[in-house]
Amino acid sequence: MKLTTYLKRLNANNNRTWFHEHREEFDIQRERWLQQVQRLIDISSQWAPEFSMLNAKDCTFRIYRDTRFSIDKTPYKPYFSSYMSVGNRQFHQRAGYYISAGITPDTNALFGGLWMPERDVLRKMRHAIVDNIEEFRTIIDNPDLKAIYPDWAGDRLKTIPKGWPKDHPDADLLRLNHYGRECPVPPDFFDSPDWPEKASEMLRPLKPLIDWLNYTITEE
Repeated sequence: MKLTTYLKRLNANNNRTWFHEHREEFDIQRERWLQQVQRLIDISSQWAPEFSMLNAKDCTFRIYRDTRFSIDKTPYKPYFSSYMSVGNRQFHQRAGYYISAGITPDTNALFGGLWMPERDVLRKMRHAIVDNIEEFRTIIDNPDLKAIYPDWAGDRLKTIPKGWPKDHPDADLLRLNHYGRECPVPPDFFDSPDWPEKASEMLRPLKPLIDWLNYTITEE
């Protein structure tokens, strides 16, 4: 069974009874996903040596949803996802590479960068960008990056943050709440046997941005 087929079945029967009756199907899909993510990690370590410190299990999120503060009370995520970073799944603390295999455009994508950074990290990032604007612009204007990831992901402020002049030349960057790029992929992308190889090549142009963000986060 293809992953998308299983996820569609799960989405149509998102309850604990169905999930446990079909637990074997989930276990097969989960194990296959871990093997493929590990292949992605191993391949990508050729251009990102820090990947050699990672393993697929530590990078992969659980399928169980946290419904405590959500209007949607369905117990399972209808997608598989993994986040590859030296900080493993702490995506708000370290920049990294995120992959999500789902059945909707917003859950079937590749992402790279820093998502939902804490307030102090976001403030630090804004100052670092302004102080090193030429270097940062060179990174984000790279044609290889823009060809796959033309724009920033996530929401942004309607006006420039407090403390910055309204006519600041880098207002477009200061208004960002996240510093990451996202690329939606076709519905059957993760059904292809060679998707780890394809994903690795698509994630590769993100490396200069990821490295810059993480250097800024850890810089004293």
